[in-house]
Amino acid sequence: MKMFRVVCLLAFVSVLSPAAEALDNGLALKPTMGWLHWERFMCNIDCQRDPENCISERLYMQMADVMVKEGWKKAGYQYVCIDDCWPSHQRDAQGRLQADPKRFPSGIKKLADYVHSKGLKLGIYADVGKSTCAGYPGSLGYYETDAQTFADWGVDLLKFDGCYTDWTLLGEGYTNMSKALNKTRRSILYSCEWPLYEWPFRKPNYTAIRETCNHWRNFNDVYDSWSSVKSILEWTASHQDIIVPSAGPGGWNDPDMLVIGNFGLSHDQQESQMALWAIMAAPLLMSNDLRNICPRSKELLQNRRIIDISQDPLGKQGYRSAKVDSFEVWERPLSKNRLAVAVLNMQEIGGPRGFVIRAFPGWKICDPKCNVTQILPQYKEMGVQTQQSTLVIPVNPSGTALLTVTPISGDFTGIHKLHWENVSFKHKYIL
Repeated sequence: MKMFRVVCLLAFVSVLSPAAEALDNGLALKPTMGWLHWERFMCNIDCQRDPENCISERLYMQMADVMVKEGWKKAGYQYVCIDDCWPSHQRDAQGRLQADPKRFPSGIKKLADYVHSKGLKLGIYADVGKSTCAGYPGSLGYYETDAQTFADWGVDLLKFDGCYTDWTLLGEGYTNMSKALNKTRRSILYSCEWPLYEWPFRKPNYTAIRETCNHWRNFNDVYDSWSSVKSILEWTASHQDIIVPSAGPGGWNDPDMLVIGNFGLSHDQQESQMALWAIMAAPLLMSNDLRNICPRSKELLQNRRIIDISQDPLGKQGYRSAKVDSFEVWERPLSKNRLAVAVLNMQEIGGPRGFVIRAFPGWKICDPKCNVTQILPQYKEMGVQTQQSTLVIPVNPSGTALLTVTPISGDFTGIHKLHWENVSFKHKYIL
Protein backbone atom coordinates (compact mmCIF):
# COMPACT_ATOMS: atom_id res chain seq x y z
CA MET A 1 0.00 0.00 0.00
CA LYS A 2 1.40 3.36 -1.01
CA MET A 3 2.15 5.67 1.90
CA PHE A 4 0.29 8.99 1.79
CA ARG A 5 1.61 12.07 3.47
CA VAL A 6 0.27 15.59 3.83
CA VAL A 7 2.67 18.32 4.82
CA CYS A 8 1.36 21.70 5.86
CA LEU A 9 3.92 24.44 5.50
CA LEU A 10 5.55 25.96 8.52
CA ALA A 11 5.18 29.63 7.79
CA PHE A 12 5.90 32.58 9.98
CA VAL A 13 4.65 35.76 8.43
CA SER A 14 5.60 38.83 10.40
CA VAL A 15 3.96 41.57 8.39
CA LEU A 16 2.38 44.52 10.08
CA SER A 17 2.55 47.17 7.37
CA PRO A 18 4.97 48.24 4.67
CA ALA A 19 8.47 48.41 6.13
CA ALA A 20 8.94 52.04 5.09
CA GLU A 21 7.23 54.92 3.41
CA ALA A 22 6.92 54.50 -0.34
CA LEU A 23 8.75 56.65 -2.85
CA ASP A 24 6.86 59.93 -2.65
CA ASN A 25 6.07 60.53 -6.32
CA GLY A 26 2.38 59.61 -6.27
CA LEU A 27 2.86 56.74 -8.74
CA ALA A 28 2.29 52.97 -8.70
CA LEU A 29 -0.43 53.16 -6.06
CA LYS A 30 -1.55 49.88 -7.62
CA PRO A 31 0.68 47.37 -9.43
CA THR A 32 1.77 48.68 -12.84
CA MET A 33 0.11 47.21 -15.92
CA GLY A 34 1.50 47.34 -19.43
CA TRP A 35 3.69 45.75 -22.08
CA LEU A 36 7.49 45.38 -22.16
CA HIS A 37 9.48 44.14 -25.13
CA TRP A 38 12.37 42.17 -23.62
CA GLU A 39 11.42 38.51 -23.14
CA ARG A 40 9.65 38.19 -26.49
CA PHE A 41 11.74 40.48 -28.73
CA MET A 42 15.05 40.68 -26.80
CA CYS A 43 17.82 42.58 -28.63
CA ASN A 44 16.68 41.99 -32.18
CA ILE A 45 18.14 44.96 -34.04
CA ASP A 46 18.17 43.46 -37.55
CA CYS A 47 15.43 45.52 -39.14
CA GLN A 48 16.58 44.64 -42.64
CA ARG A 49 15.87 40.92 -42.29
CA ASP A 50 13.15 41.11 -39.62
CA PRO A 51 11.38 44.48 -39.88
CA GLU A 52 8.24 43.23 -38.13
CA ASN A 53 9.99 42.17 -34.93
CA CYS A 54 13.11 44.30 -34.58
CA ILE A 55 13.52 46.90 -31.85
CA SER A 56 12.26 49.98 -33.66
CA GLU A 57 9.72 52.76 -33.31
CA ARG A 58 7.43 50.79 -35.59
CA LEU A 59 7.16 47.94 -33.06
CA TYR A 60 6.04 50.23 -30.22
CA MET A 61 3.63 52.18 -32.38
CA GLN A 62 2.01 48.94 -33.53
CA MET A 63 1.74 47.68 -29.94
CA ALA A 64 0.15 50.97 -28.89
CA ASP A 65 -2.35 50.68 -31.74
CA VAL A 66 -3.27 47.13 -30.75
CA MET A 67 -3.53 47.97 -27.06
CA VAL A 68 -6.26 50.48 -27.87
CA LYS A 69 -8.00 48.53 -30.63
CA GLU A 70 -8.05 45.13 -28.93
CA GLY A 71 -9.19 46.14 -25.46
CA TRP A 72 -5.89 46.08 -23.58
CA LYS A 73 -6.11 49.74 -22.57
CA LYS A 74 -9.69 49.25 -21.42
CA ALA A 75 -8.58 46.25 -19.33
CA GLY A 76 -6.06 48.46 -17.51
CA TYR A 77 -2.79 47.98 -19.40
CA GLN A 78 -1.41 51.47 -19.93
CA TYR A 79 2.39 51.41 -20.34
CA VAL A 80 4.20 50.62 -23.60
CA CYS A 81 7.77 49.98 -22.48
CA ILE A 82 11.05 49.98 -24.38
CA ASP A 83 13.76 47.73 -22.94
CA ASP A 84 17.47 47.49 -23.85
CA CYS A 85 18.98 48.04 -27.32
CA TRP A 86 17.13 51.21 -28.28
CA PRO A 87 19.97 53.79 -28.12
CA SER A 88 22.76 54.76 -30.40
CA HIS A 89 26.15 53.49 -29.26
CA GLN A 90 27.30 57.10 -28.84
CA ARG A 91 25.91 60.01 -26.86
CA ASP A 92 25.37 63.30 -28.68
CA ALA A 93 27.65 66.34 -28.49
CA GLN A 94 25.90 67.50 -25.31
CA GLY A 95 26.41 64.14 -23.63
CA ARG A 96 22.78 63.07 -24.02
CA LEU A 97 21.52 59.63 -24.90
CA GLN A 98 20.07 59.41 -28.39
CA ALA A 99 17.97 56.78 -30.09
CA ASP A 100 19.43 54.68 -32.89
CA PRO A 101 18.75 56.90 -35.94
CA LYS A 102 17.94 54.05 -38.31
CA ARG A 103 15.54 52.20 -36.06
CA PHE A 104 14.02 55.29 -34.40
CA PRO A 105 14.22 57.92 -37.15
CA SER A 106 11.54 60.09 -35.55
CA GLY A 107 13.19 60.06 -32.12
CA ILE A 108 11.82 59.12 -28.73
CA LYS A 109 9.95 62.41 -28.26
CA LYS A 110 7.80 61.75 -31.34
CA LEU A 111 7.26 58.16 -30.23
CA ALA A 112 6.15 59.37 -26.79
CA ASP A 113 3.77 61.83 -28.43
CA TYR A 114 2.28 59.03 -30.51
CA VAL A 115 1.83 56.74 -27.50
CA HIS A 116 0.28 59.59 -25.52
CA SER A 117 -2.11 60.32 -28.37
CA LYS A 118 -3.51 56.83 -27.79
CA GLY A 119 -4.11 57.55 -24.12
CA LEU A 120 -1.17 55.34 -23.13
CA LYS A 121 2.20 55.94 -21.45
CA LEU A 122 5.75 55.29 -22.65
CA GLY A 123 8.45 53.49 -20.70
CA ILE A 124 12.17 53.46 -21.48
CA TYR A 125 15.26 51.58 -20.32
CA ALA A 126 18.64 52.65 -18.97
CA ASP A 127 21.34 51.26 -16.67
CA VAL A 128 22.90 52.41 -13.40
CA GLY A 129 26.38 51.36 -14.60
CA LYS A 130 28.76 52.35 -17.36
CA SER A 131 26.95 50.19 -19.94
CA THR A 132 23.60 48.53 -20.34
CA CYS A 133 23.46 44.74 -20.18
CA ALA A 134 23.58 44.63 -24.00
CA GLY A 135 26.53 47.01 -24.19
CA TYR A 136 24.86 50.35 -24.95
CA PRO A 137 25.77 53.53 -23.04
CA GLY A 138 24.93 53.38 -19.33
CA SER A 139 23.96 56.28 -17.11
CA LEU A 140 26.92 56.24 -14.69
CA GLY A 141 28.11 59.83 -14.48
CA TYR A 142 25.04 61.07 -16.38
CA TYR A 143 22.16 60.51 -13.95
CA GLU A 144 20.83 64.07 -14.00
CA THR A 145 21.46 64.47 -17.74
CA ASP A 146 19.60 61.26 -18.56
CA ALA A 147 16.74 61.96 -16.17
CA GLN A 148 16.21 65.38 -17.75
CA THR A 149 16.49 63.91 -21.24
CA PHE A 150 13.77 61.36 -20.44
CA ALA A 151 11.58 64.09 -18.96
CA ASP A 152 12.09 66.32 -22.01
CA TRP A 153 11.07 63.45 -24.24
CA GLY A 154 7.86 62.85 -22.25
CA VAL A 155 8.82 59.44 -20.87
CA ASP A 156 6.50 58.08 -18.17
CA LEU A 157 8.45 55.09 -16.80
CA LEU A 158 12.12 54.25 -16.42
CA LYS A 159 13.33 50.67 -16.09
CA PHE A 160 16.79 51.06 -14.57
CA ASP A 161 19.00 47.98 -14.86
CA GLY A 162 22.11 47.15 -12.82
CA CYS A 163 24.78 45.82 -15.18
CA TYR A 164 28.41 46.93 -15.27
CA THR A 165 28.67 48.58 -11.89
CA ASP A 166 30.33 47.82 -8.58
CA TRP A 167 27.65 46.23 -6.40
CA THR A 168 28.75 48.36 -3.43
CA LEU A 169 27.65 51.43 -5.41
CA LEU A 170 24.18 50.14 -6.31
CA GLY A 171 22.42 51.95 -3.49
CA GLU A 172 24.13 55.23 -4.29
CA GLY A 173 23.42 54.93 -8.00
CA TYR A 174 19.77 53.99 -7.68
CA THR A 175 19.19 56.70 -5.07
CA ASN A 176 20.88 59.36 -7.20
CA MET A 177 18.76 58.51 -10.23
CA SER A 178 15.62 58.58 -8.08
CA LYS A 179 16.52 62.08 -6.92
CA ALA A 180 17.36 63.12 -10.48
CA LEU A 181 13.98 61.91 -11.76
CA ASN A 182 12.12 63.79 -9.02
CA LYS A 183 14.16 66.90 -9.76
CA THR A 184 12.76 67.00 -13.31
CA ARG A 185 9.25 67.50 -11.84
CA ARG A 186 7.84 65.06 -14.39
CA SER A 187 5.95 62.02 -13.08
CA ILE A 188 8.21 59.14 -14.09
CA LEU A 189 7.54 55.75 -12.55
CA TYR A 190 10.83 54.26 -11.37
CA SER A 191 11.42 50.53 -11.87
CA CYS A 192 14.63 49.31 -10.23
CA GLU A 193 16.74 46.16 -10.23
CA TRP A 194 18.72 47.09 -7.12
CA PRO A 195 17.97 43.99 -4.99
CA LEU A 196 18.49 41.61 -7.93
CA TYR A 197 22.13 42.68 -8.18
CA GLU A 198 22.72 42.94 -4.41
CA TRP A 199 21.32 39.57 -3.27
CA PRO A 200 24.43 37.61 -4.41
CA PHE A 201 26.48 39.58 -1.88
CA ARG A 202 24.13 40.46 1.00
CA LYS A 203 20.52 40.93 2.01
CA PRO A 204 19.31 44.21 0.48
CA ASN A 205 17.92 47.05 2.55
CA TYR A 206 14.26 46.98 1.54
CA THR A 207 13.47 50.05 3.62
CA ALA A 208 15.82 52.09 1.44
CA ILE A 209 14.65 50.36 -1.75
CA ARG A 210 10.98 51.14 -1.05
CA GLU A 211 11.85 54.77 -0.34
CA THR A 212 13.71 54.97 -3.66
CA CYS A 213 11.81 52.88 -6.23
CA ASN A 214 8.23 52.20 -7.35
CA HIS A 215 8.95 48.54 -8.01
CA TRP A 216 12.01 46.36 -7.93
CA ARG A 217 13.25 43.09 -9.36
CA ASN A 218 14.53 40.53 -6.86
CA PHE A 219 15.39 37.40 -8.82
CA ASN A 220 16.38 36.00 -12.20
CA ASP A 221 14.92 37.04 -15.54
CA VAL A 222 11.83 35.12 -16.54
CA TYR A 223 12.12 32.76 -19.50
CA ASP A 224 9.37 31.33 -21.65
CA SER A 225 9.27 28.09 -19.66
CA TRP A 226 7.42 26.54 -16.76
CA SER A 227 10.69 25.75 -14.96
CA SER A 228 11.52 29.48 -15.00
CA VAL A 229 8.11 30.47 -13.62
CA LYS A 230 8.39 27.80 -10.91
CA SER A 231 11.85 29.01 -9.89
CA ILE A 232 10.52 32.56 -9.45
CA LEU A 233 7.63 31.32 -7.32
CA GLU A 234 9.94 29.21 -5.16
CA TRP A 235 12.39 32.06 -4.65
CA THR A 236 9.56 34.40 -3.73
CA ALA A 237 8.07 31.95 -1.23
CA SER A 238 11.41 31.15 0.38
CA HIS A 239 12.14 34.88 0.86
CA GLN A 240 8.59 36.06 1.60
CA ASP A 241 9.31 36.95 5.21
CA ILE A 242 11.84 39.51 3.90
CA ILE A 243 10.19 40.87 0.77
CA VAL A 244 6.43 40.78 1.45
CA PRO A 245 6.56 43.51 4.16
CA SER A 246 8.09 45.97 1.70
CA ALA A 247 5.20 45.81 -0.78
CA GLY A 248 2.25 48.16 -0.81
CA PRO A 249 0.83 51.19 -2.59
CA GLY A 250 3.68 53.09 -4.20
CA GLY A 251 6.16 50.20 -4.21
CA TRP A 252 5.97 46.55 -5.31
CA ASN A 253 8.09 43.43 -5.65
CA ASP A 254 8.52 42.62 -9.34
CA PRO A 255 8.84 38.91 -10.27
CA ASP A 256 9.39 39.94 -13.92
CA MET A 257 7.27 39.77 -17.06
CA LEU A 258 4.18 37.78 -17.93
CA VAL A 259 5.09 35.38 -20.75
CA ILE A 260 1.49 34.42 -21.43
CA GLY A 261 0.69 34.12 -25.14
CA ASN A 262 4.15 32.95 -26.21
CA PHE A 263 5.45 29.43 -26.83
CA GLY A 264 6.71 27.76 -23.66
CA LEU A 265 3.71 27.48 -21.32
CA SER A 266 0.66 25.26 -21.61
CA HIS A 267 -2.64 27.02 -21.05
CA ASP A 268 -2.84 25.64 -17.50
CA GLN A 269 0.62 27.03 -16.81
CA GLN A 270 -0.37 30.39 -18.28
CA GLU A 271 -3.33 30.44 -15.90
CA SER A 272 -0.95 29.64 -13.04
CA GLN A 273 1.35 32.53 -13.89
CA MET A 274 -1.53 34.97 -14.19
CA ALA A 275 -3.13 33.82 -10.94
CA LEU A 276 0.08 33.84 -8.90
CA TRP A 277 1.22 37.23 -10.26
CA ALA A 278 -2.15 38.63 -9.12
CA ILE A 279 -1.75 37.01 -5.69
CA MET A 280 1.77 38.48 -5.39
CA ALA A 281 0.50 41.98 -6.21
CA ALA A 282 3.10 41.99 -8.98
CA PRO A 283 3.35 44.45 -11.84
CA LEU A 284 1.52 42.95 -14.81
CA LEU A 285 3.97 43.70 -17.62
CA MET A 286 3.31 41.43 -20.57
CA SER A 287 6.09 40.44 -22.94
CA ASN A 288 4.41 38.89 -25.95
CA ASP A 289 3.27 39.80 -29.45
CA LEU A 290 -0.11 41.47 -29.00
CA ARG A 291 -0.47 41.61 -32.79
CA ASN A 292 -0.62 37.83 -32.92
CA ILE A 293 -1.89 36.33 -29.66
CA CYS A 294 -4.25 33.39 -29.31
CA PRO A 295 -7.78 34.17 -28.11
CA ARG A 296 -7.49 32.07 -24.93
CA SER A 297 -4.33 33.88 -23.82
CA LYS A 298 -5.90 37.24 -24.61
CA GLU A 299 -9.01 36.34 -22.62
CA LEU A 300 -6.85 35.26 -19.68
CA LEU A 301 -4.75 38.43 -19.67
CA GLN A 302 -7.87 40.60 -19.89
CA ASN A 303 -9.86 38.66 -17.28
CA ARG A 304 -11.35 41.45 -15.19
CA ARG A 305 -11.82 39.28 -12.09
CA ILE A 306 -8.13 38.40 -11.99
CA ILE A 307 -7.18 42.02 -12.68
CA ASP A 308 -9.47 43.10 -9.84
CA ILE A 309 -7.42 40.92 -7.48
CA SER A 310 -4.17 42.34 -8.87
CA GLN A 311 -5.39 45.90 -8.47
CA ASP A 312 -7.16 45.46 -5.13
CA PRO A 313 -7.04 48.77 -3.24
CA LEU A 314 -5.95 47.21 0.06
CA GLY A 315 -2.54 46.80 -1.58
CA LYS A 316 -1.31 43.76 0.36
CA GLN A 317 1.01 41.24 -1.30
CA GLY A 318 0.00 37.60 -0.91
CA TYR A 319 2.23 34.76 0.21
CA ARG A 320 2.51 30.99 0.21
CA SER A 321 0.64 29.72 3.26
CA ALA A 322 0.70 25.95 2.87
CA LYS A 323 2.13 22.96 1.00
CA VAL A 324 -0.24 19.99 1.03
CA ASP A 325 0.29 16.75 -0.92
CA SER A 326 2.09 18.44 -3.85
CA PHE A 327 -0.32 21.37 -3.78
CA GLU A 328 0.78 24.88 -2.90
CA VAL A 329 -1.69 27.34 -1.40
CA TRP A 330 -1.12 31.07 -1.81
CA GLU A 331 -3.33 33.63 -0.06
CA ARG A 332 -3.80 37.35 -0.44
CA PRO A 333 -5.93 39.54 1.84
CA LEU A 334 -8.27 41.78 -0.14
CA SER A 335 -10.37 44.82 0.64
CA LYS A 336 -13.79 44.37 2.30
CA ASN A 337 -12.38 41.56 4.47
CA ARG A 338 -12.14 39.17 1.51
CA LEU A 339 -9.44 36.67 0.70
CA ALA A 340 -7.98 35.54 -2.65
CA VAL A 341 -6.67 31.98 -2.72
CA ALA A 342 -4.62 30.24 -5.42
CA VAL A 343 -4.26 26.46 -5.27
CA LEU A 344 -1.38 25.31 -7.48
CA ASN A 345 -1.03 21.64 -8.43
CA MET A 346 2.72 21.06 -8.51
CA GLN A 347 2.47 17.59 -10.01
CA GLU A 348 3.31 17.36 -13.71
CA ILE A 349 1.98 13.89 -14.32
CA GLY A 350 -1.44 12.28 -14.44
CA GLY A 351 -4.74 14.11 -14.54
CA PRO A 352 -6.67 16.57 -12.37
CA ARG A 353 -6.37 16.07 -8.61
CA GLY A 354 -8.87 17.11 -5.99
CA PHE A 355 -8.03 19.67 -3.33
CA VAL A 356 -10.25 19.85 -0.24
CA ILE A 357 -11.15 23.51 -0.05
CA ARG A 358 -10.85 23.79 3.72
CA ALA A 359 -7.23 22.57 3.74
CA PHE A 360 -5.62 26.00 3.97
CA PRO A 361 -5.09 28.38 6.89
CA GLY A 362 -7.32 31.21 5.70
CA TRP A 363 -10.40 28.98 5.58
CA LYS A 364 -11.06 29.93 9.20
CA ILE A 365 -12.72 33.12 7.91
CA CYS A 366 -15.61 30.85 6.94
CA ASP A 367 -16.68 30.65 10.58
CA PRO A 368 -19.63 30.75 10.60
CA LYS A 369 -20.14 31.14 6.82
CA CYS A 370 -18.55 32.46 3.65
CA ASN A 371 -19.26 32.74 -0.04
CA VAL A 372 -16.75 31.15 -2.44
CA THR A 373 -16.28 32.19 -6.06
CA GLN A 374 -14.02 30.28 -8.43
CA ILE A 375 -12.32 32.52 -10.98
CA LEU A 376 -9.95 30.00 -12.60
CA PRO A 377 -9.93 27.71 -14.46
CA GLN A 378 -13.45 28.95 -15.15
CA TYR A 379 -15.83 31.29 -13.38
CA LYS A 380 -18.21 29.52 -11.04
CA GLU A 381 -20.22 30.61 -8.02
CA MET A 382 -19.61 27.87 -5.46
CA GLY A 383 -22.13 29.18 -2.98
CA VAL A 384 -22.22 29.43 0.78
CA GLN A 385 -19.67 27.32 2.66
CA THR A 386 -18.76 26.73 6.29
CA GLN A 387 -15.61 25.60 8.08
CA GLN A 388 -16.99 22.05 7.90
CA SER A 389 -17.54 22.08 4.12
CA THR A 390 -16.12 19.14 2.21
CA LEU A 391 -16.04 20.82 -1.19
CA VAL A 392 -13.31 19.39 -3.44
CA ILE A 393 -11.82 21.45 -6.29
CA PRO A 394 -10.14 19.63 -9.21
CA VAL A 395 -6.84 21.18 -10.30
CA ASN A 396 -4.99 20.15 -13.47
CA PRO A 397 -1.28 19.26 -13.41
CA SER A 398 0.74 22.51 -13.20
CA GLY A 399 -2.58 24.36 -13.17
CA THR A 400 -4.16 26.63 -10.59
CA ALA A 401 -7.60 27.10 -9.09
CA LEU A 402 -8.10 30.76 -8.20
CA LEU A 403 -10.81 31.60 -5.68
CA THR A 404 -12.16 34.52 -3.71
CA VAL A 405 -13.62 33.95 -0.27
CA THR A 406 -16.02 36.46 1.25
CA PRO A 407 -17.31 36.21 4.84
CA ILE A 408 -21.06 36.78 4.84
CA SER A 409 -22.00 37.03 8.49
CA GLY A 410 -20.43 37.79 11.84
CA ASP A 411 -17.52 40.10 12.66
CA PHE A 412 -14.63 39.46 10.30
CA THR A 413 -12.69 42.66 10.67
CA GLY A 414 -9.84 40.60 12.05
CA ILE A 415 -9.01 38.85 8.78
CA HIS A 416 -6.21 41.23 7.91
CA LYS A 417 -4.81 40.96 11.40
CA LEU A 418 -5.05 37.19 11.14
CA HIS A 419 -2.99 37.10 7.98
CA TRP A 420 -0.61 39.95 8.56
CA GLU A 421 0.46 39.81 12.19
CA ASN A 422 2.79 37.08 13.34
CA VAL A 423 0.81 34.14 11.94
CA SER A 424 2.38 30.78 12.62
CA PHE A 425 1.29 27.52 11.00
CA LYS A 426 2.61 24.35 12.61
CA HIS A 427 3.94 21.31 10.82
CA LYS A 428 1.37 18.59 10.44
CA TYR A 429 2.18 15.15 9.11
CA ILE A 430 -0.39 12.51 8.27
CA LEU A 431 0.98 9.13 7.26
